[in-house]
Amino acid sequence: MLAERIAKLITPAIEAMGFDLVRVQVSGSQRPTLQIMAEPASGRTMSVDDCAEISRAISAVLDVEDPIAGAYSLEVSSPGIDRPLTRAKDYERFLGHEAKVETNAPIDGRKRFKGPIKSVDANAVELTVEGADLRIPFAAIHKAKLVLTDALIALHQATEDNNEQEEA
Repeated sequence: MLAERIAKLITPAIEAMGFDLVRVQVSGSQRPTLQIMAEPASGRTMSVDDCAEISRAISAVLDVEDPIAGAYSLEVSSPGIDRPLTRAKDYERFLGHEAKVETNAPIDGRKRFKGPIKSVDANAVELTVEGADLRIPFAAIHKAKLVLTDALIALHQATEDNNEQEEA
């Protein structure tokens, strides 16, 4: 898959800069858009300057490797507050927070689930869905993201406040 190939190409450069790659997504066909989502490994807030720095660094890698034929648009962004959940450590970091998960195939007759993240292990995430605990293997997840809640906003604000104190 093209996104996976690009992720392998750019991950070393992104990690060397002190960032974690969250997601690579390619969309469109006439002039594709390559979306790179990254965040500081330290947990601090991502800045516009960080995005520009990553864009410059990975542009050089992409120019050399040329994984996308023809012209394309490159977008570099942070995951944001209601971020996608793409790695086990994302689920661990947000234990107790509400998530929406969509699976590739039905589990118990459904493909869409919403509930707080109860636990995570190497193979699956467990959500509490409508009062019952449901284990969803990572291999079965098509896409997942956090749900914007008051608790998530409070966590985000506390992180922002902490970052500002460290900078002072």
